[in-house]
Amino acid sequence: MSVQEHHLTVARSARYFTLGGTEPREVWFACHGYGQLAARFLEKLRVLDDGRRHLVAPEGLSRFYVGEGATERRVGASWMTREDRLAEIEDYVRYLDAVYDDVFGRLDRARVTVHALGFSQGAATVSRWTAMGTSRIDRVILWGGEFPPDLDLTGAHVAGRLRAARLTLVYGRSDEYITAKVLAGVTERLGARDIPYREMPFAGGHELNEAVLKELAEG
Repeated sequence: MSVQEHHLTVARSARYFTLGGTEPREVWFACHGYGQLAARFLEKLRVLDDGRRHLVAPEGLSRFYVGEGATERRVGASWMTREDRLAEIEDYVRYLDAVYDDVFGRLDRARVTVHALGFSQGAATVSRWTAMGTSRIDRVILWGGEFPPDLDLTGAHVAGRLRAARLTLVYGRSDEYITAKVLAGVTERLGARDIPYREMPFAGGHELNEAVLKELAEG
């Protein structure tokens, strides 16, 4: 008899962190990269906290120890791995929708614009959430991460949701992950489905950049 795989849905605790005022004009959802934690990632976005924005940083549902040999090893989180990946994607899309609903249980959605920023692995996370979730995203920023190559853009619903969200691709010119070949593949797919986008390259690598964050906030 062969081994059989089963799935069931369980309740679990997840956490997210916030920064900023309670009467904002913008709400930013920020998804961290692989091996990062939400609170530390949010500190890197503090430059956006000028009284007009409410920043929300959900944390990936899978935590693990980063590095080896250290007595106090750092803890990081991941959005998904290749193992049971479709279930993990469905889980984090539902989770981010739940965070969105929780945030707008306190804030008036009609009074704000919603921005979703994903860094590195978080870029694919934000892309799938925008395309597959129920939350209404006004602007999507993919920073140093690839638009997921397996996201099906042939359906009118998915493509329509992505067209409605102003899409910006941010990358360092020396980013070892976002090469010219990777970028060309992303822009070709977006262009084929008439999904508009803006490119914002900067002098740097696989990192956040304070000057670029300020420029994004202004426009």
